Amino acid sequence: MPLVEFASGALLVTGAIFYVVGTVGLLRFPDIYTRLHALAKVDNLGLGCILAGLALQAESVAVALKLLLIWPLALLASAVIGYLIASRAAALGIKPWRQDKP
Repeated sequence: MPLVEFASGALLVTGAIFYVVGTVGLLRFPDIYTRLHALAKVDNLGLGCILAGLALQAESVAVALKLLLIWPLALLASAVIGYLIASRAAALGIKPWRQDKP
């Protein structure tokens, strides 16, 4: 099935690109809040694409469903951890970054 192989490969490459973009955002953004935003959005999309690509290559429907079950669990964990990190940063008095206007 060349079409399934192509779709799987495209999803895996797309997921890897999302991870690279998330890493660049982590390194380039100025404060914890913008970094959390980059990681939460982009890495979850990357994980979804990679899991969908792997599910297409799975040997059975049960394995594919187990792979796809990882994604909502990771989305939930990412939301909770992102909230906890942002709450702790706010409690420590870390202010959001603001660009100075000339």
